[in-house]
Amino acid sequence: MEKVSSNRSFNGVHEVWSHDSGATSCKMTFSIYLPDNQDGKKLKTLIWLSGLTCTEENFRVKSGVQRFASEQNMIIVSPDTSPRGDDVPDDPNYDFAQGAGFYLDATEEPWSKNFRMYSYVVDELTQLIKDHFPVDSNRLGISGHSMGGHGALTIAIKNPDIFKSVSAFSPICNPVNIPWGKKAFSKYLGSNESSWQDYDSCSLIANKGWQSEILIDQGDEDEFLADQLKPESFVKACEENSVSVTLRMQPGYDHSYFFISTFIQDHIEWHSERL
Repeated sequence: MEKVSSNRSFNGVHEVWSHDSGATSCKMTFSIYLPDNQDGKKLKTLIWLSGLTCTEENFRVKSGVQRFASEQNMIIVSPDTSPRGDDVPDDPNYDFAQGAGFYLDATEEPWSKNFRMYSYVVDELTQLIKDHFPVDSNRLGISGHSMGGHGALTIAIKNPDIFKSVSAFSPICNPVNIPWGKKAFSKYLGSNESSWQDYDSCSLIANKGWQSEILIDQGDEDEFLADQLKPESFVKACEENSVSVTLRMQPGYDHSYFFISTFIQDHIEWHSERL
């Protein structure tokens, strides 16, 4: 563990750390907001997963989350979206490879060595933050945006023993049926589409359910809404399997961090109540 930076913000510090990852076989980076914690108690914690092309920096710099995390006495953790480095395979397109890990464990070469973001988040990152920071392992939630919303939903549904709350902004809800997902899954997971279902929120809700509520915010002027996100498919799957989901269609909002920064307070307070 190496501390890269630390900035004081709203009665806390926002730090960036790097470490060698066994899951991704390269150096990984994450940011963590730590509210002042004079009595040393374990704190409720939210992991945020960012979207395509993002690093750990986007959410830390653009969301304005620090004020609300401080008010709720909540730790916020934001990892990078994929493995990176000269020795990590890449692709010239923005929607695949570095910056586009899709929070799955790749099984196909040359991606399978490094692109293991599911294991990184679920096993390695959660253990790392519990070992080094005052994280209450019984009060851990997850959220994310776009590709990260897909990651948050699939990871939570598959790991209800670890994550007690889940929300998302503009998530890729049905990746097996959209261009981004088909491209990424065919390369990471191979041509057997039955294996793709294990990383599809709609399929997972049907097979596993969810013990609590789910909150989704979606802008109705999001340029990716119709072709890439399909929140209506997820809502239908939830309704068919008696899972409580709230989809808030926000008029006039797009896919950007202007949208996220507008409603992030709602999500932080929503997770805080449930944790």
